[in-house]
Amino acid sequence: MKVLLVEDEPELRRSVLAYLHGEGMVVEVARDFPEAMDKTGLFTYDAVLVDITLPKGSGLDVVRQLRTKHPGTGIIIISAKGSLDDKVRGLELGADDYLAKPFHLPELVARLHALVRRKTFNGRQDIVLDELRLVPEDKLVEVHGERVELTGMQFDLLLFLVANKDRVLSRSAIAEHVWGDHAEAMDEHDLLYSHMKNLRKKLTEHGWQDRIKTVYGIGYRFTTT
Repeated sequence: MKVLLVEDEPELRRSVLAYLHGEGMVVEVARDFPEAMDKTGLFTYDAVLVDITLPKGSGLDVVRQLRTKHPGTGIIIISAKGSLDDKVRGLELGADDYLAKPFHLPELVARLHALVRRKTFNGRQDIVLDELRLVPEDKLVEVHGERVELTGMQFDLLLFLVANKDRVLSRSAIAEHVWGDHAEAMDEHDLLYSHMKNLRKKLTEHGWQDRIKTVYGIGYRFTTT
């Protein structure tokens, strides 16, 4: 799961960032309104956590831009503002959920998982495509009912491909989703090729019919036909 955290409080930002990383999520950070607008305007995320009160602007305008440019992105407002007006305004603009500070980090993770299930997989706990079964929250993959041991990176690659099945995804888009802000600092194409090769090998060794197709010169596509 790729998450953008829009939060100006350093201590809270560090604790949320560390906890979400520990849950295997790719997390990028925006510390103020202009940075949040830049990132939500340029990149896509599975979910965005946004504070209402930000330096140099309002988180509500971030929500508004997200709903215009990336309507499929999940949005959770996290804010110390407890007034009903702020909550209602955020939800009216398109936020999916609201979590008041202070909050428990396990609850935040549970809400993120539930939100992405609703947005991407129609609320299902697991995804079944012929002989392949995935349980995102448990990072579980099975082929013909037998568990396949994947690394965290390989699981994230597979889940991203499945979530965008039958769509051609560029190598850059896949790398940016999986590695986030670090994608530009690495040889993303060679690294992605290596991870993709190992992912396909592990799955096919368990009897999976390889549905990850290489689109030469562009990237990859997960086919369902």
